[in-house]
Amino acid sequence: MRVWSALGAVYVVWGSTYLGIMIVIETMPPLMSGGLRFIAAALILGTVLRVRAVPLRMTRRELGGAALVGVLLLTGGNGMVSVAEQHISSGLAALLVASTPLWLIVLRAVFRDRPHALTLAGVLVGFAGVAFLSLGSVGGGPAGSGVGITVVVLGSLSWSIGSFMSQRITMPANPFVASMAEMAAGGVALLVLGTAKGERLHLAEVTWQSWAALAYLVLAGSLIGFTAYIWLLGNAPISLASTYAYVNPVVAVILGWLILSEPVTATMLVAGALIVVGVALVVSTERRRPTSLPKRVPAPQSCTET
Repeated sequence: MRVWSALGAVYVVWGSTYLGIMIVIETMPPLMSGGLRFIAAALILGTVLRVRAVPLRMTRRELGGAALVGVLLLTGGNGMVSVAEQHISSGLAALLVASTPLWLIVLRAVFRDRPHALTLAGVLVGFAGVAFLSLGSVGGGPAGSGVGITVVVLGSLSWSIGSFMSQRITMPANPFVASMAEMAAGGVALLVLGTAKGERLHLAEVTWQSWAALAYLVLAGSLIGFTAYIWLLGNAPISLASTYAYVNPVVAVILGWLILSEPVTATMLVAGALIVVGVALVVSTERRRPTSLPKRVPAPQSCTET
């Protein structure tokens, strides 16, 4: 029962972060709000670790590795999703982010780790869905949708590079300590980038809905979802835990449609199905290969996760 409770939390929480981001950026700038989110989450997680007497010490090399991965995952990954959602729907963003496992296979192939034939088939099917989704959305969408799609695809690539590097550079051994450092570095980088871009946070203009959504992203997206995922990795088959990769976009599309009345087009349904099938094929094939399992668990996009 606890396994399914944790799995349900990962499905719903990580899938709902796209909706949360959309509500936050209605009255808050995307980069600065993301910076506040991850710095707050890092402070809360650090406090919990201190209370539980978990050592927070890191070598300079470990701290540097965690900071680099945090910038790639959270500044380049999550930050770009927030920017993109100014131009495209949360459901469309989630479907495009679902291509992240496919980018990871491409990176492995570049570094001479030859994927299985079925894995390559999954990559081709998934990227066909991304191409179909992108072309269909740009052709029939409002001005700016092309910018949003480009930004979110680049964000997915940044997340993939960060995930790929996190398994190949020196990182803190404790995944929670690593996550704290990654969130702190990514949050600071988002604030710096937002300030350089000219973003300003006008507190008088921020609605209670945006504050509530930001609090949800901090507590649920960055803390509860991650904790549930870490617990799953230690108490459930990796094949079951990995199913979040193709369930989250479905949850995001449904929530965006129900709560924000975002349109769900035939193009989104067909392309989304291709992406989900491609990712499912990759995940189901790769889980049988012992060398494909990560040495450590990188911080999720809330999503993860975004």
